[in-house]
Amino acid sequence: MSIPDYMQCAEDHQTVLVVVQPVGIVPEDQFFRIYKRIASVNQVSIRDSQRLLYIRYRHHYPPENNEWGDFQTHRKVVGLIAVTTCGSAKEWPQTSDRFHGQKEVFGSTLYDSRLLVFGLQGEIAEQARTDVAFYPSYDQCEDVEKRVEDFVESIFIVLESKRLDRATDKSGDKIPLLCVPFEKKDFVGLDTDSRHYKKRCQGRMRKHVGDLCLQAGMLQDALVHYHMAVELLRSVNDFLWLGAALEGLCSASVIYHYPGGTGGKSGGRKPSISQPADAGKRHRPGAQEVLIDPGALTTNGISADTSSEIGRAKNCLSPEDIIEKYKEAISYYGKYKNAGVIELEACVKAVRILAIQKRAMEASEFLQNAVYINLGQLSEEEKIQRYSILSELYDLIGFHRKSAFFKRVAAMQCVAPTIPEPGWRACYKLLLETLPGYSLSLDPKDFCKGTHRGWAAVQMRLLHELVYASRRMGNPGLSVRHLSFLLQTMLDFLSDQEKKEVTQSLENYTSKCPGGMEVITLPDGLKLPPVPFTKLPIVRSVKLLNLPVILRPHKLKGLLGQNMATKSPFIYSPIIMHNRGEERGKKIEFQWVQGDVCEVQLMVYNPMPFELRVENMGLLTSGVEFESLPAALSLPAESGLYPVTLVGVPRTAGNITVNGYHTSVFGGEHTSLPRSANTLQPPSGEELSSSVSVQLFNGETQELVITLENIGTELLETLEVTSKTVNTKEKLYGKFLSWDLDEVLSHFPLNPGQVVTLTVNIKVKLDFSGQENLLQDLNDDGISVTGLPISSPLRQVLKPRAESKAISTESSKTEYNHVKTLEAILNFRYSGGAGHVDGYYREVSLGVHLDVEPSVLFTRVSTLPATSTRQCQPCCWTCSTPLNTSSPSAPRTTKTWCCMPASARGWPSRWTSLTLRIFRSRTKKRCASQTRSCWRRSVSKRKASRSTASWTSAGKSYPYPQ
Repeated sequence: MSIPDYMQCAEDHQTVLVVVQPVGIVPEDQFFRIYKRIASVNQVSIRDSQRLLYIRYRHHYPPENNEWGDFQTHRKVVGLIAVTTCGSAKEWPQTSDRFHGQKEVFGSTLYDSRLLVFGLQGEIAEQARTDVAFYPSYDQCEDVEKRVEDFVESIFIVLESKRLDRATDKSGDKIPLLCVPFEKKDFVGLDTDSRHYKKRCQGRMRKHVGDLCLQAGMLQDALVHYHMAVELLRSVNDFLWLGAALEGLCSASVIYHYPGGTGGKSGGRKPSISQPADAGKRHRPGAQEVLIDPGALTTNGISADTSSEIGRAKNCLSPEDIIEKYKEAISYYGKYKNAGVIELEACVKAVRILAIQKRAMEASEFLQNAVYINLGQLSEEEKIQRYSILSELYDLIGFHRKSAFFKRVAAMQCVAPTIPEPGWRACYKLLLETLPGYSLSLDPKDFCKGTHRGWAAVQMRLLHELVYASRRMGNPGLSVRHLSFLLQTMLDFLSDQEKKEVTQSLENYTSKCPGGMEVITLPDGLKLPPVPFTKLPIVRSVKLLNLPVILRPHKLKGLLGQNMATKSPFIYSPIIMHNRGEERGKKIEFQWVQGDVCEVQLMVYNPMPFELRVENMGLLTSGVEFESLPAALSLPAESGLYPVTLVGVPRTAGNITVNGYHTSVFGGEHTSLPRSANTLQPPSGEELSSSVSVQLFNGETQELVITLENIGTELLETLEVTSKTVNTKEKLYGKFLSWDLDEVLSHFPLNPGQVVTLTVNIKVKLDFSGQENLLQDLNDDGISVTGLPISSPLRQVLKPRAESKAISTESSKTEYNHVKTLEAILNFRYSGGAGHVDGYYREVSLGVHLDVEPSVLFTRVSTLPATSTRQCQPCCWTCSTPLNTSSPSAPRTTKTWCCMPASARGWPSRWTSLTLRIFRSRTKKRCASQTRSCWRRSVSKRKASRSTASWTSAGKSYPYPQ
């Protein structure tokens, strides 16, 4: 036997084998349609009995396997059902001959046969025959199942008679020696009268009767015979049949413990009537009635009564013992080179049992042994089947990667060099089935951020094989899809050289079949989703760019609560961003305008080791009519972040959904969705359309002429101008910006392209007093200068003497700037056209920056010595009136000038910008000519000096009058 049946399981030992084959020319679809109906009758309850007969159907069975029917009876073909088409009575004789010829193939083992004839009508069809059934057509055959049940019952009758005949053999001491095909030549010339030979015959017959009992539904009797056969065969070292007896014992125990079966077939097996419902939990006491003739001779090894054996056989093998006996049986099979198929099938049966027991490691040992079993010269088809079954069994025990390995080996076997016509479609299909085992999915969404699952090197090898197989299939579209998937998902694991090779291959494929973003549906129904190139280039951030300041729409406050019509052609309402994995992201309160260019900025970079050319890059939107203006860019190798602005023009108003962007890279079209981490946020902060800077002296007036031009396409109907002072702490007297809007409004409505001018008057009045101490010592002589801080330029010129007083630390830290700054914003609010009707307006802002300087600034102070005392005349310090020191009414008290009252120390602010006179005196007298109290300074006769000063106005210096 050279062809294994990989679908066998332990409970198949209980079944009888029936072959269903076509005779003559039968349409394939009609044959398998009838075959399925026949195979549905897989178990039949025997009338007048409590037993079930299980049937296993095959539409193809090699005749050489039938020769092993004595070794294991479930391998013997006991029934034949032929299906044929006969159109006329003339064809009937030839059809009948073909049927008899088919029976001769399995004639030595057949119990019964049937012929189903379709299409024949007339006298022949009306004849009543038990072995032939006539039907007008394949659609008019309602009683096929009933005919099959009758056929199975006839098989049971023959089976039961053979069981009884074997159990009650009265041929004296001569029990026939059952042999497998390769043993017949070995037993030629043996001594048939030896005790060893007789035990061998008894043990093999005991095992054979156990097989018949198991098929006939007598489980407990089968256990008795298997136990006895094991003892007899072990005593004579008949290892091949001892292994078969152990396997039979294991099969009977499996049927007892697992009445639902171990093959995982649909429509589980019904428990036998002879088994209790809870057979898997406890053992059934007692046994079935043993149908053995009491007159059977004890000398031939068949006991007249097996009741004495029931006590030891009723307890079948435990689940653990089943596996141990399978190991022992497989070890015995391994001693025989010609029993490789039997050994392989036993390993498969044991693995299915271990899968139910969830003992994966032990199951893998059986499978590893099955891999190394030599079955001789196998055809390529048999190799493919073998590796495929190994893959399924590894998957059954949870070894998914090992399963994928053997599935891939089977795929490579489909295109082996020895095959004249390689099966690339079968190879491609098997390769697809290996993907789950290698933790690989063809959906790019499964490759999210996080740890990469699986071995990247193996996954890349598998993807390359898919690309090659799809190309050999003649489907370049599949090659492009798989190669794009490889580049997108495995980019981080590709070397620089591999990146170049993959991209070159992709460009070659896309030149023949451009890649697209449609879903590819394979013939077996598998759908390949599109592959967006989110890494070519990689987009790090997405940001909506606001419209220019003069184009941003605003809504009147009085209309904010109203539900404005969405059909407004002016306003372009909030944008809705769509996040991957979510139905809808939250709305971003952001406004674009219909008909104006809108921009979205992407920060991208190129991860490839060569220059990346991206063509036709544009926005993907929905919700409104949007005209995308594609962009093309060329990114250098491994570039840093590079800003790319995608633009478009909305043609209608409404809510827009930015779905992502589309690109054309390496000849293929790709669309990408923004990641949920890349939230799109509009820029914030107040922006100015333009600004102007003006320099003025305090109290000066200047005109600012502003030109307004309607650069739009709509009629400008309204204009409002407002101003706002910002960023100032200065005390301002009155408004420093003023204008007359009536002249401008007289030109409204303003047509497109028309220009008007607005004159704005700027006049600033600031208070420069009180900023610093007006009196500070210059030196120890008491020279005093008003209005100059310590850090003034004059202080830098007039250096104090070495013995002068130290400058205050706090004053030295003060930085003084005599220029004061004012900032203001002029807002121009305008509206027109459809936007004005719907309550919207636009606004443009002009920033005004003013630098204000004081009108008077002291720049120089000098002191001149007096040549004569006559040059100095005492006068009132306040009103400059000459004083008569010789007058008897004048006070004679001599005091220094620092004794003045505190109220007289500060200089009046109005003097700082007009005149300055300085006198030195040690005495001060009251002015008699004034009604108010005035203090004067007198000049000493020995020391007197005169001081002169100059004042500055509008940038010019003038000397003070003497």
